[in-house]
Amino acid sequence: MFLGIDTSLGTAAAVVESDGFVVAEASTDDPLGHAEVIGQLLARVDDPGLTHVAAGMGPGPFTGLRVGIAAARAFALGRGLPVVSVVSHDAVALDVLLQAALAGAAEPSRFAVVTDARRREFAFTVYEGIDDDGLPVRVSEPALSPRADLDARLADIGAARRDAASVPAALIALAAARAVAAGRVIGPDEPLYLRSPDVTVGAVPKKVRA
Repeated sequence: MFLGIDTSLGTAAAVVESDGFVVAEASTDDPLGHAEVIGQLLARVDDPGLTHVAAGMGPGPFTGLRVGIAAARAFALGRGLPVVSVVSHDAVALDVLLQAALAGAAEPSRFAVVTDARRREFAFTVYEGIDDDGLPVRVSEPALSPRADLDARLADIGAARRDAASVPAALIALAAARAVAAGRVIGPDEPLYLRSPDVTVGAVPKKVRA
C-alpha cells in the first residue's frame, strides 16, 4: 500500500493499493499554503497498512516542492518505510494514458505534459506511450520554456500538448507501485526545482564581533 504526496502545483495526498485501487485521497489546488495544509491532508488519508511512501519530486517551484518532499521523508522516517521518488510529470502522463485507455481513445504517440512555471514560463516533459511495466516512457527530461515559444518547440518535435493544473497524488502512488514491482528507479534523489532559489548565500561572510 503506497502513500503518494505531491506539492509541485497544489497539495495532494493519496493512499493506493499496489493494483491501483484508491483507498483514500485528499487535495487542494491552491498553489500556496502547502505547509499549512499538508499535515491535515496526511491525517485524512493515513492508513496503518502503508508499506511505501511515494514523493513527487517535481518539476516545481523551490518553496512549494520542498514542503511535500520533506513531509514524505519525515512521514516515512517516522514509520520506518522506504521512500520512492517519482517525477511529478510522470504521474500526469500516466493519468493521460490511463484515461485514454478507459475511454477507448487513441492517445497521440508523443505528447508533452505542461505545467505553469510562473514568470512567463512553462515546464514541460515529453512522453511517448507506455512501457511493459505500465509506466509512461519519458523521452525528454523536464525543461523550462518561455510561454511564447512552447507551442513552436512542441510542434518541431511532433508532441501534442497536455496542460495540467494539478498532479494527482493517486497517480504518484501508482507510478511508484509499478516501479517497485518492476524493480526500477524512476525518480531522482534530488528535487527537480524549476530554478534556483531567489535567496542565496552571500559571497562575503559577515564579520562577527564578540
